[in-house]
Amino acid sequence: MVDSMISRYSSNKYPAKLGKDPDRDSCFFEALGRIAKIAIKLSEFPTSTASIPSLNRTTTAVQRAMSLLDEEFSTLLKECKYRELDSKSDKKASKQSSFKAINESTDQQNSTVSESSEPDSAREEMFPSFSHDTVSYMKRIAGTMITAGYEKECCMSYSFLRQSSFKGILNQLGYENISIDEIQKMQWETLQTEIDKWIAVVKKCSKSLFPGEWRLCDSVFTDHPFISHTLFSNLTRAVVIKLLNFANAVVLTKRSAEKMFKLLDMYETIRDLVPTINGFPENCRTELITEAEGTKNGIGEAIVGIFYDLENSIKSDNAKIPVPGGAVHPLTRYIMNYLKYACEYKETLEQVFQFLDPKVEEDRPSRMDENDDASPRKSQLAIQIAMVMELLDANLTMRSKLYRDASLRYIFLMNNGRYIVQKIKGSCGITELMGDRWCRKRSTNLRQYHKNYQRETWSKVLQCLNHEGLLVNGKVSKPILKERFKSFNAMFDEIHKTQSSWVVSDEQLQSELRISVSAVMIPAYRSFVGRFKQHFDAGRQSEKYIKYQPEDIEGLIDDLFDGNTASMGRRRM
Repeated sequence: MVDSMISRYSSNKYPAKLGKDPDRDSCFFEALGRIAKIAIKLSEFPTSTASIPSLNRTTTAVQRAMSLLDEEFSTLLKECKYRELDSKSDKKASKQSSFKAINESTDQQNSTVSESSEPDSAREEMFPSFSHDTVSYMKRIAGTMITAGYEKECCMSYSFLRQSSFKGILNQLGYENISIDEIQKMQWETLQTEIDKWIAVVKKCSKSLFPGEWRLCDSVFTDHPFISHTLFSNLTRAVVIKLLNFANAVVLTKRSAEKMFKLLDMYETIRDLVPTINGFPENCRTELITEAEGTKNGIGEAIVGIFYDLENSIKSDNAKIPVPGGAVHPLTRYIMNYLKYACEYKETLEQVFQFLDPKVEEDRPSRMDENDDASPRKSQLAIQIAMVMELLDANLTMRSKLYRDASLRYIFLMNNGRYIVQKIKGSCGITELMGDRWCRKRSTNLRQYHKNYQRETWSKVLQCLNHEGLLVNGKVSKPILKERFKSFNAMFDEIHKTQSSWVVSDEQLQSELRISVSAVMIPAYRSFVGRFKQHFDAGRQSEKYIKYQPEDIEGLIDDLFDGNTASMGRRRM
């Protein structure tokens, strides 16, 4: 009966026609099961002339049947493989937004996500693309082959085709197996692209491919848990190790500050992969978790090393050329933008830093205010940011001394201090880490720079407008008065000429400086001119000494800090 059914199946136009007639298939499987048991029993008897013909006939029948089932099993797996590839053919590996592109086309990015997220989720839920009936049918084939003693053949077919299918899906996602040497030689721009692909693949594996593969394997080999665990473990172990090898190779590349954010993305990706691995069978779970944790910690060490190198970059940036006009120094912009973006990874960075060797951190003194209850002093990340900021402050103080003009020193410190404060205000992460008091102290320092600037620049000018010392024998001394106006004109002209070329790019700070100068100078000048202009003859003598009217002074003050060297010339024209 079994021989005739095999012949009938094999003689059809298409070699595998099992599954078309459930009743006939049931009869076939039942008969095959009985024949397989007979063959096993016969093989247990001592070899004798009487049993050999029966053993040969049953063995031949079973072999033919197993060959047919193996072919059918492979056909089903191959068909599913092709459907999976087709369903993924329109998908490309998604790229994470780069730091420069984060603020670009926000609405467009949001609309893209909302349109694609639903179909992606639906496709992920369907992976692998086997129907319930097909899975049940493969389960029956696998069970029959294993019972008949053809476990090895069944597992080889399943393992080979599922690995092939999985590899095809990864290729469709843009993943390629890149060697360590190739990674070491890659330009950073190229490597960034490969990292983005890697992140997309790992997330896809974690979210759908691994869970889907486990569901399939467990469903096909439900009655044989050891086999299902072994097959799934072999498949996932190979894939996970390859993915981790890529990450390990990236860690070995030359460190640079710009790489830290991609490393943080990779750290988060592996961190999120670990819970998925925790759901794997025990025979591979422990090994892969150990491997994943090792890779994650290696990335973490690289991140911490890069963050510490930030200190060295500040220490080594000691150029003796001052920034023209006291403008914001490029180092300030770089460090503050770096810290602001780093604090978008605040939770991840804190996780990374908390695994540092405590003995190392004991040698790194905390600069946090011990009286600041709002300051998270125990956070290693907060300590590190405080160290970086302290070094930046020291660097800026050193650079301010490159300016011979004391007033310009304070403009430089104000510009940089204001930039720092604005970045802190724009970063909830920095504020949360450093505490309110630390942030307020920086604003206090900024106000002190403002006061020092006014004292250095305008105190001598105001002395010219002092009424004291003008009276000689109870009368206003005209020579002294003339000298006062001449001194005021010379000082004010020099300040206007010089400080109009200075730069205050922050509009609010620029306005505050001009208003504060006007509030001091204009009332004093108006009062001085109003009281003493009568001592000059109207006409040329008055114009010679009273060069400016109060409203002129106000207009000229509005020229200050524009970074414009020609403003005085335009005024005089």
